[in-house]
Amino acid sequence: MSDLKITALHKYYGEVHAVKGVDLEIPAGEFTVLVGQSGCGKSTLLRTIAGLETADAGTIEIGGEVVNDHAPRDRDIAMVFQNYALYPYMKVYENIAFGLRARRTPRAEIDAKVRKAAQMLAIDHLLERYPRQLSGGQLQRVAIGRAVVRNARLYLFDEPLSNLDAQLRDEMRGEIKRLHQDLGKTMIYVTHDQIEAMTMADRIVLLREGRIEQQGAPLDLYERPATRYVAGFLGSPTMNFIDASLERGNDALNVRLCDGTSLALPMARTAKLAGREGQRVVLGVRPEHMSRALAGDTRSGLVRYEARIDLVQPTGARTYATFRMGDTEAVAELLAHDVSQPGERIGLAIDMNRVILIDPGSDAVIG
Repeated sequence: MSDLKITALHKYYGEVHAVKGVDLEIPAGEFTVLVGQSGCGKSTLLRTIAGLETADAGTIEIGGEVVNDHAPRDRDIAMVFQNYALYPYMKVYENIAFGLRARRTPRAEIDAKVRKAAQMLAIDHLLERYPRQLSGGQLQRVAIGRAVVRNARLYLFDEPLSNLDAQLRDEMRGEIKRLHQDLGKTMIYVTHDQIEAMTMADRIVLLREGRIEQQGAPLDLYERPATRYVAGFLGSPTMNFIDASLERGNDALNVRLCDGTSLALPMARTAKLAGREGQRVVLGVRPEHMSRALAGDTRSGLVRYEARIDLVQPTGARTYATFRMGDTEAVAELLAHDVSQPGERIGLAIDMNRVILIDPGSDAVIG
């Protein structure tokens, strides 16, 4: 396995600046997920690492070696594509073995590697079948098996699960993560699905319009987003954003909503926001950080908000309740039986220890 270092990388398609000066270092053995909306440059960046696209500026180093001028086959990279890219006239065994044969690997070594990879991916009983005889999940396992046998320096995955149904995606996420744990190889995975990013990554690199918006461990980005974009991208249901202002109230700062409601911030948050009284802010609060208010609950940082529920969406163990907060529609994630029908009025407990405050001018998180 090898580390990867990208320095000041740019990629153009005519007038379109797809990758804008990306700097990125991925240590050996890490599972890094490139995530972002369609058109953010994540697949372009991955293809440029692989050598399928040519960098217009900057350098790509694999294991300390600059590979900008290396052909894709000389970079020692294994890649799994979204469309599987299997040969329909070859059986599963031959599809997995194809890359090894092209490199003139000894026959006994090919057989051992193919069977080991097939067993690891639970497709050893499918080696004599053709791709047309396989399900979507089985096809994806074959494509991954073809990459695994390579013993490459880097493993690249370009949205490999997007063609699968929800249940298969759940299964394959676990299989790929387990595969990384077993192999210990450096893997870079592209997806637009923030659930895939959160559940699989050692580190998330969130891209926006060709630049890195923020990178770090999944929970770092989730709990400590640097911008409104990061806060809104990660999490499902998405974070609620409510226009507000800061006002002084007794010894603490309050977040004042446009409906006149004041939500007191904990003292620790007040100290960090000293001097910002009167400033307009955007309050960010995740649905799971609101709960049904209970009588006698004295936990620090909880404030009560009276809400009229407009929409109830049960999901089984949890219920999504939609209501107006200030002048904005918001969603709370409650226990299954906390609310039963639209029109019900309930008290919500908001955990002010977990909210974020955003500068509406810069979209930067200020507290």
